[in-house]
Amino acid sequence: MRTKSRRSRTTAVGLTAALGFGLLAGCSSGNSGPGKPDRGITVWSQENLPDRIAAQQKIIDGFEEKTGIKVHLVGVDEGQMPQLIMSAAASGKLPDVIGAAPMGQVWQMYTNGLLNTSIPKEIIGELGRDTFNANALDLTSDGSTSLGVPSDAWLQLLVYRKDQFDEKQLAAPDTYGRALTAAKELTARGNDGISAATDPGDVFTSQSFESLALANDCQLVDAGHDVALESAQCDTAFKTYDELARTYGAPGTQTVDSTRATYFAGRSSMIIWSSFLLDELAGLRKDALPSCPQCRENPEYLSSNSGIVTAMQGPDASEPAQFGEITSWVTTKTAESAASREFIEYMMGSGYESWFGMAPEGKIPVRQGTADQPQRYIDAWRHSEIGVDTKKPFDEVYPASLLNRLADGVSNMRRWGITQGEGALVGATNGELPVPKAIGAMTSGQISPSEAAREAGDEVTALQKSLQ
Repeated sequence: MRTKSRRSRTTAVGLTAALGFGLLAGCSSGNSGPGKPDRGITVWSQENLPDRIAAQQKIIDGFEEKTGIKVHLVGVDEGQMPQLIMSAAASGKLPDVIGAAPMGQVWQMYTNGLLNTSIPKEIIGELGRDTFNANALDLTSDGSTSLGVPSDAWLQLLVYRKDQFDEKQLAAPDTYGRALTAAKELTARGNDGISAATDPGDVFTSQSFESLALANDCQLVDAGHDVALESAQCDTAFKTYDELARTYGAPGTQTVDSTRATYFAGRSSMIIWSSFLLDELAGLRKDALPSCPQCRENPEYLSSNSGIVTAMQGPDASEPAQFGEITSWVTTKTAESAASREFIEYMMGSGYESWFGMAPEGKIPVRQGTADQPQRYIDAWRHSEIGVDTKKPFDEVYPASLLNRLADGVSNMRRWGITQGEGALVGATNGELPVPKAIGAMTSGQISPSEAAREAGDEVTALQKSLQ
């Protein structure tokens, strides 16, 4: 979900609206081409919540003091980034650096010729390729071309009420069959078996479905680059999602906020959400506190009584699959080369622990350490404080076994289209939302799962042709 995968979408959009005029009018750092040495850069960051902007500014203050390079930081909303970046490119006012850029968006910029890819290659080489997670490097590259410098990741999770599962002697919902069995068994008056997104207008729905689809080896495109959403694997995935969300989920459109609210209120037994949920699950955010009956006396009741599945397997797959997102630092084609390189190296070095420390539950470091200290950043991440209004060390709130699975999940992460070289198509689908539209129509009973697969496939095929 960087669905705003777990950022507060209302706050983020409001902040973007407030910044919009200044963004396009003042994003240029004065450079007319790559490498102009004015020692001032503009950085757009999609970590745009007010508390995270403040945290980044603190890191930047240290960078400016150390290097003398001036940095103009601007928070932007992920959903508006494609339009903003194209407007800035057309007006000749691209930023130098963009932070927290998701994979599909990076591919879109790359396909449109807006990236400087030599700088990321230099940075990764300087920091040491072996210090990065190999899968993160693969997923953010086009062959030998590094599109950006991968920074951190979040994972999609299936969180479930372990206390209720234990009471009914149900197995952890790590397969289609076990999830369906549990959803049926635990659906009752006043309780839904699962909270799953059905909002046709939100990429969160696409992320939720893709996590379940990958578990059954349902792919966006096949090895020949043909759209594959009508495959047998995808047909099973659409049918399973429909049964879970419509038969055993709450009626009406389910959103990023309503799914969380239902689980937090103790009115559903499972939820599909990103790892950004973990601080809220532990009662560490006042604006999203668990409200289940037991939570009134013990705010950490849900975190203590929830199990977490990081990878699921469907009947047509040979192994479990893990869905997630990797965000990167990217440099634009007009970036001031030297200053931009220094800045990103700082953010991946001296400032790295403060960067992922803003929200460790959703910013799993993909640079594990340094050549001298190979586990430095992963170890620091485990001890980082999670929460907003109340803060506690990550490894005091959750067991080491879960943190191990989160860290390992980056190596096992898969994504539609990225490994097949269709990253630009992935970015386009995040804008047009063909899968969420089909899911919304399916779970509201307007079309069947097979029709949903066909409609989504037709729209993705049209998008693919438009990109050729």
